Amino acid sequence: MTTSLSTKQRVQSIDILRGVIMLIMAIDHTREYFHIGAINSDPTNLANTTPLLFFTRWITHFCAPTFVFLSGLSAYLAGTRRTKKELSGFLIKRGLWLIFVELAIVTLALTLNPLYNAFALQVIWAIGVSMVILGLLIWLPLPVIGAIGLIIIVGHDWLNTVKLAPNSTEDVLMKIFFTARGTVFFLDKTHIVFALYAVIPWTGMMLLGYAFGSLYQAKYKPVNRKVLLIYASALLFLVFFGLRLVNAYGDPAPWSAQKNGIFNLMSFLNVSKYPPSLLYSSLTLSVALLVLALTEKSAGKLANFFKVFGSVPFFYYVLHFYLIRLLTMVVFFLQGFKTSQIATPNNPFLFTPPGFGFSIGWVYIIWLAIILSLYYPCRWFSNYKKTHKQWWLSYL
Repeated sequence: MTTSLSTKQRVQSIDILRGVIMLIMAIDHTREYFHIGAINSDPTNLANTTPLLFFTRWITHFCAPTFVFLSGLSAYLAGTRRTKKELSGFLIKRGLWLIFVELAIVTLALTLNPLYNAFALQVIWAIGVSMVILGLLIWLPLPVIGAIGLIIIVGHDWLNTVKLAPNSTEDVLMKIFFTARGTVFFLDKTHIVFALYAVIPWTGMMLLGYAFGSLYQAKYKPVNRKVLLIYASALLFLVFFGLRLVNAYGDPAPWSAQKNGIFNLMSFLNVSKYPPSLLYSSLTLSVALLVLALTEKSAGKLANFFKVFGSVPFFYYVLHFYLIRLLTMVVFFLQGFKTSQIATPNNPFLFTPPGFGFSIGWVYIIWLAIILSLYYPCRWFSNYKKTHKQWWLSYL
């Protein structure tokens, strides 16, 4: 069996990077629920955004692809402690569990609607389905898995040009698996599904992460791994910059000259997340690889702070959503809203009526309070996982 760093200890650069993105991610989720008017506005729409609002949203673009990529990398490391058959079974079961979590647990946190009139297919859904697919593919040679991931990342933008009959079976499947960008599907008159994460493009990132996991075999010296990660990071950034500069293939939303320099930069960086375009993937994964390369030997209080969150990402992810929504209920009544305003017509998210929320400055204050309040629960659970070996801990 291949030897890896994970057989001896956790790879701290992975935990640091994952911790950083988990905390950044909470900025956007806090903004979505606490920034006044957020439910009906797009902070990346250059026609009516501000630089602060734009970059508050844009910085969180790095979270989902890094999280998915690291899930693939972690799957490879988990495989060093299991046979192929054991790893395949584990990934398939954990993937199905994550799909259930998205539909039953995360959806409830998002909507606070116990009747489940709306389901949201987001990053946990994408990771769950991608894990099932990876669990089926791990029997292939590692270079083939990596090549499939690259082909998906590079080639799926072409599917945006494919036109199918609206609402046909083919059209629905194409959107769910390849092209969804906030697509709404009606299950019946009172139940809807928000398909935000088209599965297969994210699967490509997970497969690529799985292939990169091989760099953490014992045969790679840390200095050699660092060099390879930096070269890969530079290559991905050059792909992003070169294609973006000429508005060539790789993103359905070309950049254009704006009213001033900062808005020109915003337009250039405003790559498409839904579904994740080649340029979006190249830019975000470039930064992820660079951070992995530079933090492998990081130490100190700040690194340890990030590692706490990065070592229990699932626990933190679910907990932070429920804390955010608990706070929205408290603020709802403190701002003087009535129980008759809990539900808003044509809005599946309860406790978010028109006029609810604060300025962007208060959003940052609330975000800091949320992540700091979760530090000790996450540290406790991180220590619990290190000192206990129950089978169910591998699913959390």
